[in-house]
Amino acid sequence: MDLEELRAFLDVAETGSFLAAADSLGVSRTTLRRRVEALEARAGVPLLKSTRSGIILTEAGTVLAQRGRIMMQETSALLASIREVGQAPSGLLRVVLPIGLPPHLLTPLFGALRTTYPQLRVHARFSDDPLGEPLDDVDMAVHFGEALPKGPWLSHELLRVREGLIASTEYLEHRGVPRSVEDLKGHELFSWEAPGEDARLWPSLRGPSFSVEPALITPDIHLIRSCCIAGQGIGRVPSVELPDPGGVGEVLVPVLPDVVGRERPLRISVPEALSEIPKVKHVLAHIQGFLAPL
Repeated sequence: MDLEELRAFLDVAETGSFLAAADSLGVSRTTLRRRVEALEARAGVPLLKSTRSGIILTEAGTVLAQRGRIMMQETSALLASIREVGQAPSGLLRVVLPIGLPPHLLTPLFGALRTTYPQLRVHARFSDDPLGEPLDDVDMAVHFGEALPKGPWLSHELLRVREGLIASTEYLEHRGVPRSVEDLKGHELFSWEAPGEDARLWPSLRGPSFSVEPALITPDIHLIRSCCIAGQGIGRVPSVELPDPGGVGEVLVPVLPDVVGRERPLRISVPEALSEIPKVKHVLAHIQGFLAPL
C-alpha cells in the first residue's frame, strides 16, 4: 500500500474535507484527490462519499481508516526505533495516567527516571479512560483493570492494589462505624468511577456486588481521598493502602475491610506498534524495577 495515498485518505477522513486535508498536508487539492482515487482503485470499492455536511466514510472506508491509523503509527514507530538503536532513552515520552492518581506517589518515580535518563522528557496527562486516548498520542498508558485491554496494546501488570472503603477517624467517631453493608445506608458515600463500570455497584469480598446511592461519583481518586480526609464521608477507592501527602498519618482508616473490596491490578500498557522502540522498552523495564519492591 502506498503510504502517501493512505495518509491522504486518513486526512480527508479526519477533516471531512478535501480542502482542509490538502492544507494540512501542504499539497494541492488536485494532488490529494488523485492520491485518494488511486487508493480507491487499489481497494476496488469506494472509501469516501460526499454529503451536504461534508465527506464521510463508507463502510469499507471505516474499516480501512481504523486499521490505517495503526499502520501509520507502526511505520512511524519503526523509523523511530531505527534512529534510537544504541542510544540511551531521550526525547519525549507521552504518558497517560488515570485521573486522580495521587501526584505525590509519582514524584519519586519521575525523579528516578530523570536521574537514570537525563535526556528524557515526560509529557504526563490524566484521563478518565487512559486506554480510550488516540493511539497516535500515547507511548504508555497506566490504568486499573483485571482484563487485558482490547485492541493493539501490550499490557503488563505493575502491582496489585487493594480496592475498598476508607473514612477519617473523625467522621467515624461522629457518625459511627458501619458493622455491615446495611449500615452503609446511613452514611455519606463517595464512589470511584472506573471506566466501563457502574459506580453504584460495590464489590463484596465474599459474595455478589451490592447497590449503593453515592452522594459523589467521580473518576478522581484524589478528590475522594481529600473528601474523606476532610471528614465528609466514606469513600470507595481502588487503592486503600496508598499513603497521603502532608503527614496526615492515621487520619484515614479502612471501613469494613473484611466485607467490601477486592484486589485490582494496576497495569501499564503500550501500543503494540511502539513496544520495540528502545526508549519505551528501557523505561518500561525501569518502572517495573522501581515498583517491584511494592
